[in-house]
Amino acid sequence: MVLKRLPGKKGTIMARQREQYGRFYEEDFGLSGLGGKLCSGKRPRPTPPAVLELAAEAVRDEEDHQLGRDVRLLLESPVPDEVISVVWPAVTGGNFDPGDHGIGARDWLRMVAEVSRVDVPDKTEAQQPGLPEGELRACVLAEIRSAEPALRSTLPLPRVVSTLRQIVDEADADLGFRLFLRVLKAYAVPVDQGQYDRLLSIGDRLAYPLAAVFEGLAVRWRPLDAGRRDFGTRFGLPFLAAMFHGGWDAWRYEGSGTPREHVGRLAHGDRGLGPGTQAAVLLQDVRRLAGSALSDDAVTALWRTAAHRWNAAEAFDADGRAWLREIAEVCTARLADVAPAYVPALPTLRSDLTEAVLREVRDIGPALDRSVTHHCRSAATEGIASVLEETVRSVDPDLGFRFLLHLLASYDVAVSETQYARYQEIGARFGFHEEYVAEQVSANTAHANDRAD
Repeated sequence: MVLKRLPGKKGTIMARQREQYGRFYEEDFGLSGLGGKLCSGKRPRPTPPAVLELAAEAVRDEEDHQLGRDVRLLLESPVPDEVISVVWPAVTGGNFDPGDHGIGARDWLRMVAEVSRVDVPDKTEAQQPGLPEGELRACVLAEIRSAEPALRSTLPLPRVVSTLRQIVDEADADLGFRLFLRVLKAYAVPVDQGQYDRLLSIGDRLAYPLAAVFEGLAVRWRPLDAGRRDFGTRFGLPFLAAMFHGGWDAWRYEGSGTPREHVGRLAHGDRGLGPGTQAAVLLQDVRRLAGSALSDDAVTALWRTAAHRWNAAEAFDADGRAWLREIAEVCTARLADVAPAYVPALPTLRSDLTEAVLREVRDIGPALDRSVTHHCRSAATEGIASVLEETVRSVDPDLGFRFLLHLLASYDVAVSETQYARYQEIGARFGFHEEYVAEQVSANTAHANDRAD
């Protein structure tokens, strides 16, 4: 464990130098990940040799070096044996308990440590700044307290709550957090969306892969809200256009699929979100654009320019409004399946931001038109900035602003520092996720040649 001294109110705070787990793992990992593999009720109750083989496979085949670290954290901690003995049945949903086989808590940890002993590669280049252990510990303990009533009413193991607290306090808050998540999943403990959002935030600070937090949680989702904009950076019609970039085979997954199936990938792409969220937001964008006063030619030009399909021979989106109807059909089918009570409704237009977005389109429009013309030299794309301006004015300033950011990014239009700052301000007023604007245009920011307002 690498420790780093950080300034604090009372001198210093000791903090772990934590790795960016998301760079090495795609799902749950370490001791909690192993617990998840033992949770399945579809297989016979595992024996100690079978569990040790799973642990060895995780290290050998999946390169899960965190498993060995986690085991050693518990093994070397002052946490009593009787507390550690609660961990295994808790994280496996009661499917495995070494005590049932006459194996003591620390004896079992030593056995797992033996099979997870590996030469860990140097990953210092992937480490993020130290996260204060005290701050993390307080956050995790607060979430355990919040879930305590549900845990006590759901779990048949009376000491789980105190065990989790003791591991967080005396072993490691990071490990305690992952074990807490695994217990919630193993016993399908209901989690309201407010707590779920906080759990995601903690996982984000620890650089977990998203699936390590959300996958398997029994979340009580709020009703779908197609107007919500703070849930991520990839959604709606501009993002669908980004998915169609390149040649026909370039956006196919595994070399197969129709355009409708490709739309379905976004409509079903609710990883970590309430079921139907992506379909609801995409359907809202489509209904706005299809029902607007924008001409058919303008609708088609906007989509095809955004999707880099200016001269594409395939006819599926040659008529923009017909294509929008196909997208809507896919979204409606998805919503009927996962949220049958949902009734699509267009939220109030943010007309208070129309002029602000129009100013930005007009400001960078000439540069955008030049870049698009340079890329394709098609008459159909001449004056795309004017189409974008009309989209903001007569369709939706929110949708128009998202198309603007997408077009600037996909056509490599340089953005000045002052423009970027204004985009961030507009995005915040729309309620976008704090990383939305940065993910779209930060790589194209012209730092050296900032233009005056």
